[in-house]
Amino acid sequence: MAVLKVTFTKTKRDKLAQVLWILNWISVVTGVILLSLGLFLKVELNKRQELMADRDIQYVPNMLISVGLIACAINFLGGKICYDCVDTAKFLRWKLIMLPYIVCTFFFTFCVLVGALMCYTMHWELDESLKEGLTQAMRFYKDTDTPGRCFLKRAVDKLQIEFQCCGNKAYKDWFKIQWISNRYLDMSHREVVDRLRSNVEGKYLMDGVPFSCCNINSPRPCIQQQITNNSAHFSYDHHTEALNLWTRGCHQALLDYYTGIMHSIGLTVLITWLFELSVLTGVRYLQTSLENVLRHGDPNSESDGWLLENSFIETARTNLNIIKTLSKNNHVDTANNGDPNINIPSTVKAHYGPDNVPPQQIPVAS
Repeated sequence: MAVLKVTFTKTKRDKLAQVLWILNWISVVTGVILLSLGLFLKVELNKRQELMADRDIQYVPNMLISVGLIACAINFLGGKICYDCVDTAKFLRWKLIMLPYIVCTFFFTFCVLVGALMCYTMHWELDESLKEGLTQAMRFYKDTDTPGRCFLKRAVDKLQIEFQCCGNKAYKDWFKIQWISNRYLDMSHREVVDRLRSNVEGKYLMDGVPFSCCNINSPRPCIQQQITNNSAHFSYDHHTEALNLWTRGCHQALLDYYTGIMHSIGLTVLITWLFELSVLTGVRYLQTSLENVLRHGDPNSESDGWLLENSFIETARTNLNIIKTLSKNNHVDTANNGDPNINIPSTVKAHYGPDNVPPQQIPVAS
């Protein structure tokens, strides 16, 4: 029994082919959109690549770029096929190609669905990449004279100003690392020497943050040093001066930013998948209805179209039998040293006589 069988007249088949021709060209545009989204995401990730750990997070934009290019090619071919299928006679040139085209397009739409799901699952890898990358960037913030690290100070400051954040998780993360280079420390000052000696690793730690952590909305001048020392500043309490510094960590700020982008792209790709699936369904109906027209021999007659000629169970059983048949045909008998050309003698011997010689046949009289 056919699955979702629909009867088409000549007029309905022609209209279906025309509509599918238009939809395939729209799908070419959606392929360009997927390609553009992949390029956009790739550029956004590369903008702050130095603030991320070396993890494979480029697979999502690469997947979108590949899917976009394939969508343009497949739907361009689909538009040409549907345009020719308006004429039943022209369908003959595509008859042998349409079924492989539909199968390939089906697997392609599955890849589009996988791309949509990858946009949502990328959150976890991006989380770990940002956590490790920001920690390393803050640790090398002071190394402005070291080749390969001299750009990190500018990158971190630009990040904290642009996203209005401070530190990795919070501004107190700066208290745990030395973010001021030794070249800017006055070694003749006793307080500086005491701080260096008091630390096991010989680092200059203090309760201060870079200027880029300052909240521009603060009603008072920004306090960057001795943040936890209330007596060092007039009318100051670090517990209540929440507006003095950005309170949100840059890890969460960047993660929210990229998650918003990924969710928007994922929704777009999911809508594209549904659109591609509907176009593929229409092409399948067009193919089966035109093949039934050829069986009838009358191009103006009604014909049935379906998604599957048999039920799902019967189709699966048929495909399984085909796979088993192919595996049996490719099987090589390992008997007789693996040579399949050697005839295997029968295990049952004919008892012709003591010498096992067959007797001569007696001619039959006519």
